[in-house]
Formats: sequence, C-alpha cells, structure tokens
Amino acid sequence: MSLPAFRVARPKTVEEAVRVLSEWGPEAMVIAGGTDVVPNLQMRLFSPKLLLDVKSISALRGITIAGGGALRIGALTTLTEIIESPLVRMNYAVLVSAASTVAGPLQRNMGTLGGNLCLETRCLWYNQSYFWRKSLGGCLKKDGPVCHVAPGGKRCWAVWSGDTAPALITLDAEIEIAGPRGMRRLPLAQFYKNDGMDCIALGRDELVTAAIIPARTAGRRGIYLKLRIRDSIDYPLAGVAVALDVDKAGICRDARVALTAVNPAPLLVKEAGESLNGQKYSPELVERVAQAAIRTGKPLTTSASTPVYRREMLRVFTRRALEQTWKNGRS
Repeated sequence: MSLPAFRVARPKTVEEAVRVLSEWGPEAMVIAGGTDVVPNLQMRLFSPKLLLDVKSISALRGITIAGGGALRIGALTTLTEIIESPLVRMNYAVLVSAASTVAGPLQRNMGTLGGNLCLETRCLWYNQSYFWRKSLGGCLKKDGPVCHVAPGGKRCWAVWSGDTAPALITLDAEIEIAGPRGMRRLPLAQFYKNDGMDCIALGRDELVTAAIIPARTAGRRGIYLKLRIRDSIDYPLAGVAVALDVDKAGICRDARVALTAVNPAPLLVKEAGESLNGQKYSPELVERVAQAAIRTGKPLTTSASTPVYRREMLRVFTRRALEQTWKNGRS
C-alpha cells in the first residue's frame, strides 16, 4: 500500500508549527514518530496535502520538573525514554507499566507520548485497506453512511485504544496545547470526547506540547493490565489502569481506575474512589469496583474479540490490578 502524495513541512519552533497549521487547516496533519500515522496513510484513512513533521522542535522533548514539583513530559518524548526515566520509574509506576506494553521495542523507540495521546480511534470496520472498506460501502467514520457496529444509530463507536492515556488519567494529568491564541491546559480526562469520529478536543490549528503530572500523585502504587491477541505488538482489546495511595496501615487514601479500548474514550471508573477511599483491602470491595468497571466499559463489535469476552476481562483485570497493587504493594 503506497502513500498518498503530500508536501512536508519541518518547523523548528512551536510557534512556526502552529502558524503552518493555521494556514493549512484540515489539509495538514501532524507526524512525529509515525507509528500510527503512516499505516493510516497507507490505508487511505487520511489524504492530507501537507504533513507537518515536528521532530525538529527541541522544545517538545524531555522530562523535567515543572512548577510546584509537577512532572512535565514533552510531547516528543519517546515511550522508551519514559520507561527508562529514573524520575518516572521512581514516582509514576502506572505510567511505566502502561508505556511498557505499547507494541514492541522498535515502536516504543519511535513512538512519542504526544502521538500515543492523540491516536486515531480504532474499529474492525474502519482500520482496513481502501479496497476492503470500498467493498462494504465504507462506514460512518469513513466513506459511508452506516455504522456497522450499531447500524440503527448515527453515532460512531470506534474505540480509543491508547495505553498511556488511562494511566495518566489515574494520575490526574493535564495536557498542554499550543495554538494561535497561546498555550492552554486542561485535564487529560476532558481531552477525550467519547465520540468515535471526533475523539479529541484539539483544534486543527493546535499542537499538543506536553503532559503535566501533578506532584500530589507522585509515589502512588500502580499497574496497567491489557488484553490483546498477540502479547508482543497488538493494540489493547481491553485495558485497566490502577493508581492507589495506600498508607502504612494498608488504608486506601485515594484510588483511581481507568479503562481503555472499550469506549470511544479512556474513562475513569467513578465508583472506584467512592468505594475504596478510607477502606482496607477486602475481596468484597475489589469485586464491587470490578463490577463498576464492567458497567463503565461498553465493548461492542469493534475488534476481533467478542464484546462478552472483553467485558468479562475488564472485570478480571480490574480485580487483578487492584489485588496486585494493594496487597503486594506493586509500585
């Protein structure tokens, strides 16, 4: 599958990148590591007239301590750099756990945090070659009028299948965005719109510059578990991220559980904190949160696995993640 024809721009600064995006609008597309963008271009999911290669913008790289002791991870920081960073490994176990599961070593060496946070949503009917999609008349997300997942509706159910987003959401991370009106920040959980077609709150003239993790979530125990067909490279079919603040007496002071690959956005299990805060470990509490997870996740026929199996694995992974993190002190 060959790539479509396009021009390439290589800005040196964030300001120059934003200016180019403002000039080209929907005809421009950002590329960094290219591990998601290039395959999508090959399958003709996108046909931009301009690729904005941001790899030369040094301001988008690096892991540093920002104001108030927050951890700032530049959008061009590779997943391997995150995994190997002493700052991240010491304080943000769930993020290391999640980043370590992304694809294989080659993809982690190339793939960036910004790219992983801005992945295209995925669906069995959408992520196919142009010829395959054409034979079915396309889908609601691309070239067609019908969502094959829910034919009677007018909503796209393509799922968010990133790994680092749920981990960062459990850490109350924010995302930093540059645009023609300057910089803005918003909670990462609000960056995702739970819409398979319009999945992220990013304008055509905006660029993700960093993720910011507050100091108050440093040191939390955490783990990320995911279901996939091949353990070596595949996207998640269901994923669970857990971050816990547990004191020396074994009492949970704060809990966050987030899901991925079962909704059009990575979502927090809101009942997790309500059920676990102020409590000691018990199988009954863990099962209560596991049941809340399967009420939050809504897996449909968007992948090769069945919705019933993915839903059950959400429950299993939530229980396992909470048990490993709470009882064994996984951090």
